[in-house]
Amino acid sequence: MKAIIIDDEPLARLIVQEYLQSHAGIEVVQECNDGFEGVKAIQQHKPDLIFLDIQMPKINGFEMLELVEQPPAVIFTTAFDEYAIKAFETHAVDYLLKPFSKQRFDKAIEKYSHQNNLLMQQTATQNLLQTTTDMPGQAERIVVKTAGKIKIIPIADIQYMEAADDYVKIYTKEGAFLKSKTMSYFENALPVQQFVRTHRSYMVNVQEITRIDPYEKEAHLAILKSGNQVPVSKAGYVKLKAVLGL
Repeated sequence: MKAIIIDDEPLARLIVQEYLQSHAGIEVVQECNDGFEGVKAIQQHKPDLIFLDIQMPKINGFEMLELVEQPPAVIFTTAFDEYAIKAFETHAVDYLLKPFSKQRFDKAIEKYSHQNNLLMQQTATQNLLQTTTDMPGQAERIVVKTAGKIKIIPIADIQYMEAADDYVKIYTKEGAFLKSKTMSYFENALPVQQFVRTHRSYMVNVQEITRIDPYEKEAHLAILKSGNQVPVSKAGYVKLKAVLGL
């Protein structure tokens, strides 16, 4: 089985390597210092398992996983036990709180070996990513992959969002970017005083609105600084007025 270690601490990577020496069936094909390297390594090697730190420079572990189309099984290695422990217990193969012992490490590998069903583990990882909205930094930016490159979008740069099948299309002055998330996820993750879901398929940054025009029946249109028009349903209009204090 192929494994990748993704951690910005060299000592932490060394410890995982050392502990893995007694597990002959697992081969480390690459070590990565950050999430950018991690995404490339996963695409290149298609590992069965990754050991992933959460708090890393550039992008964190959750953001990195979101950029991988078919994420492998994950064992988290983290010093931050307050982050989504319940989510880990439900969806991750296991999580190791630093510093962890060889005995605890072996237990995680044993758990992985007993759960070695790729489809189940990929589904579990995707479910985990839908539950990580409370992590610090998650509500300040959105990380997307476009033309093979990773782009970090500050939420202040977002004009509006539109549902697009299994994706959400994020509109900025630089163009539109796709993110494999749901509108419900962003409704829960983004600041409620800044982003309002005006329609089943749309969410708008209220700071981008210049006016709200009546449309047909009880619907409205939010006119943005960019000139774009965002549909506002009857229920969305009520929410919008509450946020704008109208």
